[in-house]
Amino acid sequence: MSVLKDKIAVVVGGGTGIGAGIARGFAEAGCRVVIAGRRIETLQTFADSVASPHPIAVRSADVADRESVDSLFAWVAETIGPVDIVCNAAGINIATRSMAQMQPEQWDQVLAINATGGYNVMNAVLPAMRARRDGLIINISSIAGKRAIQLGGIAYCASKFAMTAMGTAASNEVRDEGVRITNVYPGEVNTPLLDKRPNPVSQEHRDSILQPEDFGALMVSIASLPPRAHVPEIVLKPTTQEWF
Repeated sequence: MSVLKDKIAVVVGGGTGIGAGIARGFAEAGCRVVIAGRRIETLQTFADSVASPHPIAVRSADVADRESVDSLFAWVAETIGPVDIVCNAAGINIATRSMAQMQPEQWDQVLAINATGGYNVMNAVLPAMRARRDGLIINISSIAGKRAIQLGGIAYCASKFAMTAMGTAASNEVRDEGVRITNVYPGEVNTPLLDKRPNPVSQEHRDSILQPEDFGALMVSIASLPPRAHVPEIVLKPTTQEWF
């Protein structure tokens, strides 16, 4: 029997991409999963596609809107129960990624979702986790949050560095309070973000890189560790992608 049976897991950005892969993994492991995001139809379509012991619940939320995030977690607490696991998987990028091309409002948009959005989620869940002295937060950063790479672009790299620093600093802050925070640094993954690349990505390339389901088993493994064991960070990249 899975040690995650009946645990409550909330995946923000859980309707597509890495978030969907993780939500499926948790649901199939027996968790009571809630997925949240801005597009309720996309969330519901994905939830209906997953066969699991507990049907995946769906809730609309915008991570850039603090009140929306607070409302999401208040609803989970009231209708389902105290949250055991939270995955921060909401994120965007833009096609115009250089300083010369990017508009200031695009910077604001990327940082609002990728960085401030991550803060809003952690701010909403940490008080209850600290009070219970238990909980796991998984932040989906990027290898662009460890190395400022041209492929990611100025705003995306800055936002993911912010998420990296925030997760690490908060993890050190709560290490004696029973709460664990894991930063995940994916390499290239076949998600809708590829559609925002400046240059089109071939199907052959999409098939050769990581797939969203690759993250499900890994996150289930991390979440299944005993409370005394903490994975502060982990890199998962395609075998063919260079690591530097």
